[in-house]
Amino acid sequence: MIKHEETGNRGAFYFEREGERLASMTYSRTTPTLVIIDHTEVSDVLKGQGMGRQLLDALVAWARETNTRLMATCPYALAQFKKDATLHDVVAR
Repeated sequence: MIKHEETGNRGAFYFEREGERLASMTYSRTTPTLVIIDHTEVSDVLKGQGMGRQLLDALVAWARETNTRLMATCPYALAQFKKDATLHDVVAR
């Protein structure tokens, strides 16, 4: 199950198993309605299992629910935004 935390202007969507964080997608909040995804990291034990996309999907669902717009400096998130038109509704222009 993907979890979410936000403290101050920093947040993360993450997956952990037995108390160990194995994957995370972090962001910085720049305004009350805009966050910038800055990093995605997935442990070698989960590579190739679609965990990066699961993190992004959870973040996008949250953005839709909270009317938050997304930007990205993270290469993974940028690539997903470019190739998947279903995500464009949450991308800040």
